[in-house]
This record gives sequence, C-alpha cells and structure tokens, in this order.
Amino acid sequence: MHPADNPLVSHPHKKAGRLKVFLLRARKAAEPLTESAMALLPIVLVIAFFQLIVLRQPIPRLGEMLWGALLVLLGLALFVRGLQMALFPIGEEMAYNFVRKGNLWWLLIFAFTLGFGTTVAEPALIAISQEAARIAASGQVIENTEVAQDSYAIGLRLTVALAVGFALVIGVFRILKGWPVQYLIIGGYFGVVIMTFFAPPEIIGIAYDSGGVTTSTVTVPLVAALGIGLAHTIRGRDPMIDGFGLIAFASLTPMIFVMAYGMFY
Repeated sequence: MHPADNPLVSHPHKKAGRLKVFLLRARKAAEPLTESAMALLPIVLVIAFFQLIVLRQPIPRLGEMLWGALLVLLGLALFVRGLQMALFPIGEEMAYNFVRKGNLWWLLIFAFTLGFGTTVAEPALIAISQEAARIAASGQVIENTEVAQDSYAIGLRLTVALAVGFALVIGVFRILKGWPVQYLIIGGYFGVVIMTFFAPPEIIGIAYDSGGVTTSTVTVPLVAALGIGLAHTIRGRDPMIDGFGLIAFASLTPMIFVMAYGMFY
C-alpha cells in the first residue's frame, strides 16, 4: 500500500486543508462581531473624547462599563445574525406564498396582524407608553392611580399597534398597485400637520415620539422583509423602488392615530 493511501498516516496536505476550512469558518463566524464592533466604535470614541478631553474626568465604573460594552457587542452581533438567518427569510417567504396563493384578503389580513402583533410586542413602545402614563398622571391629565395609568398605557399601545397594522395594509396595497410612495407620504404628513392644530398639546409630543418607537428592533426587520418579498414576487415591481417604504408608513400613521386618541380619550 502506498503511504498516501494509508488512512493511519497523517498527511501535511490534508492537515493544511482542514486548517484552511477551520479558519474560513472561524472568519465567517466572527464577521458579525467585527461588524458590530465597527458600528459601536464611533460611539465609544465620542464618549471617551468628551469624558476624557472635554470634561477631563475619569470614566466612572470603568470595569462595569467595559463588561456592559462587551455584552452590547455580543447582543448586537447575535441580533444581526438572527435577522439574517430567520426574520428576513421568513418574511420574504411568507410574502411569496401569499402572492402565489392569489388571495388578496389573506395577504392584507396577514399584513395587518403582522404590524399589530410586532408593534404590541415592541419593547420601546412598552417603555414609552408607561412613561407617558406616568407623566400624564403627574400632570393631572389622568387620575393618579395605577388603574388609570395602566389603562392609559394599554390604550396608547393598542392605538399605535392599530396604526401600524393599518399602515402595512396601505403599504401592501401600494406595492400591489404600483403607486408612488412619495405622494402617499406627503399626503400623510400634511394630515399630521393639520391634526397638530386640533390635538391637545399634551398628546402632540407623545404622538410624534410614537412614530419613532414603532420602527425599532422587532417591527423593522419583518416589515422590511414583507415589502422586499412582495416586490420580488410581483411581476413588474422593482425591489429597490417598490420594496422599501413600508417602514415610512409605520412611522407616519401612529402620529395621526395617537393624536386622534388624545382628542377622543
């Protein structure tokens, strides 16, 4: 038997091949960490510059801050990797399946429930609604009781969730019909400006912030995947032109709905 054919003999070429495969896999696995580190680097540099150069003070609790920064780095890397592996593919696949099924109503119902469900579960919206209820109670806009604050916070969350669900229905219908997104956005913000003159002053700031907190970690990936998947599936649609824009609707409609909520609450 030739030594090269003996499985018991270790060959340099095989070792080099295994090492190359291992290094490629390690590099692939480390890519999310590298990308997250590059994304966080400007924030770290800005904080360090103002703390050490401008304020000329040592960084407090440096050990805890470094540990927290490491956790943020790992969490961000895992989150981005999870989006790429799960949320984006499933959103595009479901959009494709609904279009292939050819039932418009089921597609619109799916879009509404997707927007409503992801927004209700949005951590940023939960936090801002609870804070808004606390401030409203301290400002005597509502009764300063736990029941009143819970009712106000839940009502605010459901209002924003309904707004996002409605926004996705309009956005999906826009992709199906091929309507230009800019006209709908301009018309929507024109409505926001008009409602600002009639809404209670206490609700205007909350309404504007509600439009921002909806476009956060849970909602954005699935909404973007839905739009891109629809644009990929429907003949004559360009994913670059028609696939994006749903998130803009998800930011716009909560302002209108929350101001209406404040007017009728």
